[in-house]
Amino acid sequence: MSEGSSKVINLPFTKVVDPASRTALRPEKPATTAIVYCEANFGLPDGKTANGLVRHSEKYKILSIIDSQNAGLDAGSVLDDKPNAIPILHDLNAALEHAGSVPDYFIYGMAPATGRLSTAERAIVLDAISRGMNIVNGLHEFLNDDPEFVAASEAADVKILDIRKPRPKNDLRLFTGRIKDITCRRIAVLGTDCAIGKRTTANILTTALNEQGIKAVLVTTGQTGKIQGSLYGVALDAVPSQFCCGELEATIIEAFEGESPDVIVIEGQGALSHPAFCTSAFILRGSVPDGVILQHAPRRSHRCDFEEMAMPTPRSEIDLIEAFSDTKVIGLTINHEHMLDMEVTAAITAYEAELGIPVSDALTRPTDHLVDMVLASFPELARTQVAATK
Repeated sequence: MSEGSSKVINLPFTKVVDPASRTALRPEKPATTAIVYCEANFGLPDGKTANGLVRHSEKYKILSIIDSQNAGLDAGSVLDDKPNAIPILHDLNAALEHAGSVPDYFIYGMAPATGRLSTAERAIVLDAISRGMNIVNGLHEFLNDDPEFVAASEAADVKILDIRKPRPKNDLRLFTGRIKDITCRRIAVLGTDCAIGKRTTANILTTALNEQGIKAVLVTTGQTGKIQGSLYGVALDAVPSQFCCGELEATIIEAFEGESPDVIVIEGQGALSHPAFCTSAFILRGSVPDGVILQHAPRRSHRCDFEEMAMPTPRSEIDLIEAFSDTKVIGLTINHEHMLDMEVTAAITAYEAELGIPVSDALTRPTDHLVDMVLASFPELARTQVAATK
């Protein structure tokens, strides 16, 4: 989806599938270089944009992460105990020295609760601009509306990309109900909290389905997915509420028309039970999913950034989702933060017995488990899988 587009889409659809294109093409390694700023937050919930870019980026080649508290470590090792040769460096000077030349982009890689730059961070971003780097900003604060940043970017002849900035209000789409005419399965990946790994699980699920011959497309709903290079996405929490369902519906329609998939995976935001976020409600209404996969962190005692709010149980969140929307939760995925591997295994066993649905961990268990989770509820996709291999 290109921002500013007001394409009119006529339904119902006729889905034509080219067998040769059933599996999504893997993008070439991106040539656009970037360093990611994540001071004191890499590997933590508020560093989720940097965390996501280290795990997956179709748009940028990530050269390094800036975080003085983790300087000297490998980013992959910090996140997943798997080295990936992306170093964590102390500051901007160290990042530029490591790069050997000025990278194309400086990405602000955090999602603080304030949604704004601190005074110190303003100075760092302005320094990056003065050195000739374009800026990727995923905050609610739009730097293109700030005279100081506008003047600095013009003087340095660089761009500022405000990822969360929605299309002009006259171009925003209202919900039409045309989502009901989409013939492929739609699976939303929701969670029991914010910053709990929904996007990571959605990415892994989409890739796993494609690798098994079930053509899947991911529709992202937050700023990180758009920064990673998602072809179909909208930063839903920056859209006026009247248009949230319509913008998501229209984006899903674009993905269906553009890719003719068997499955559309929709990234969740926040949590339906979380009083600080409404985006989960819009995602359920706008996508009308056939099924939901729920992400949960068993060791998280309270909501992220809200220490006075206890975490819900998976059972209570499932009951709420299924009462709120005409859908079913088809599986649970584990965020293993603060857990040993044996504890993950025990949690999987316990939740499967309690909930009666498949349970897995997208990062530490075989991705085939995610595919099996989907096939258990939608067995007709197995026929698609077989046909694609012939």
